[in-house]
Amino acid sequence: MASVSHYCLLVLVFLDSHAAQPSCLPGCTCSEDSFGRALQCMSTSLGMIPRKLPEELKRLRIENSPLFELPQGSFINMSTLEYLWLNFNNITVIHLGALEHLSELKELRLEGNKLRSVPWTAFQATPLLRVLDLKHNRIDMLPELALQFLVNLTYLDLSSNRLTVVSKGVFSNWLAYQKPHQPGCGARTHSSLVLALHDNPWLCDCRLRGLVQFVKSNSIPVILVNSYLVCQHPLSKAGQLFHETELSVCMKPQISTSNASVTIQMGQNVTLRCLAQASPSPTIVWTYPLSMWREFDVLTSSTAEDTALSELVIPAAHLVDRGNYTCVASNSIGRSTLVISLQVQPAQTLSVPHSAFFPSDGNAYVDLRVVKQTVHGILLEWFAVVDTPEEKWFTLYIASDETLKKEVVHIGPGINTYAVDDLLPSTKYEACLSLGGQPPRRGRCVVFVTGRDHGELEGRERLLHITVVLCAVLLAVPVGAYVWAAQAPCSCREWGLHCCPHRRKAPRCPRAVPQHRDCSYREHIAVCEDRLGHRDDEEDEEKDGEEDRG
Repeated sequence: MASVSHYCLLVLVFLDSHAAQPSCLPGCTCSEDSFGRALQCMSTSLGMIPRKLPEELKRLRIENSPLFELPQGSFINMSTLEYLWLNFNNITVIHLGALEHLSELKELRLEGNKLRSVPWTAFQATPLLRVLDLKHNRIDMLPELALQFLVNLTYLDLSSNRLTVVSKGVFSNWLAYQKPHQPGCGARTHSSLVLALHDNPWLCDCRLRGLVQFVKSNSIPVILVNSYLVCQHPLSKAGQLFHETELSVCMKPQISTSNASVTIQMGQNVTLRCLAQASPSPTIVWTYPLSMWREFDVLTSSTAEDTALSELVIPAAHLVDRGNYTCVASNSIGRSTLVISLQVQPAQTLSVPHSAFFPSDGNAYVDLRVVKQTVHGILLEWFAVVDTPEEKWFTLYIASDETLKKEVVHIGPGINTYAVDDLLPSTKYEACLSLGGQPPRRGRCVVFVTGRDHGELEGRERLLHITVVLCAVLLAVPVGAYVWAAQAPCSCREWGLHCCPHRRKAPRCPRAVPQHRDCSYREHIAVCEDRLGHRDDEEDEEKDGEEDRG
């Protein structure tokens, strides 16, 4: 009888203890052995770390799931967790407080995720961490203090990431972060740090010099899993092993030029040169006062390793191009500048008397552009420089291909914008600007073509938008571009006929209204592309007849 009672008591104790244990998550496997309780979830639909887990859990493994982030407090009920494996998920972000409450964690594996960066200060919550596996991610940067809270680390895998440059101090100072057990007892003895850095796109320039020297020295306490690290960039060192590479010391750009003061005649071509030596290779840009209006070609070439030559090409220099041109070379170490002075002398011409009312514009610079479209038309803007003491005034000529008559508008000093309204549909226009009352000169004109008329305001707004973006022949024409257009295989008129069929309507000149300067500037890229259906001539004639009857 006593034995039966004892047996029943054992059964009750077992049932009671079994009922107290929570059931395992659906699709997961729960187990318990001498290492403690474990939860394994393979190829499940878990989108976040589960909240209700077995008590005193030691091991957690979640793989091949749609898990994409580790938010703050993800492991708030897992203070006993020692092994955390989250391989081959879609984790892209680890928040700063994600590892809180994991004070007993010894191993963290995040292989095969999509991490671009790691919050290294988050490891302050995991002082006992020994194994950190981050291979096959997208990490492209390793801060100098990345290992400061990983004092017990024995294995770090950063292979197959996107690291290009890493300071040797990240690893050489690893011992300095470790503290003794007790004050006055001296440094604690540690095993070496096993490190994996292979299969990264290393950029072998001066910035990697420290790490290359560190790898060559085989310094303890770091042991490389694969010591054959290979350079991928620059091309001159691609494929070289770290042990075979000699890298120079980093230095800020040093700039020089063969001629810091250049004098030419107006109309001549000139090339300004700037030679920069730097490590790593420098980036060179040019600045000058009229860079917004006068754009020149810049040719940059590499004459030797860590040496670049930049050439600014000015074709047919004008008096307006006089001034200082600054060459700016910069790299990750610093920045240097060099100023080249350009003097342009007026061309020698015969003396010809001019009227005081019509000043000569032989040395004038005029740049006319279409800078904006409006609901009813376009906005012209110009930039002009004239070597005369008088205040400059202009004459604007506007004509269409419907008539030989030109609209002539005189514009006083201080105005550099003009709005042209009530443009005819399916019409080619030409706008030219000259100084004073001089006739228009070649290279100071812009040509554009309007699209079809839709009849209503909404349609007209759409018409002008399509016209400016899709059907304009030349919208932003620099000096000399009109000559190019006239010499092109397809003339402006032919482009206009192809894109926008002319409507049979009585020609009239556009109405022009002067505007104050609009500081906003937008230059459109024009492409001739007919996206509007052509109307038949019969339809046009019918509408013209209705207008005549009205």
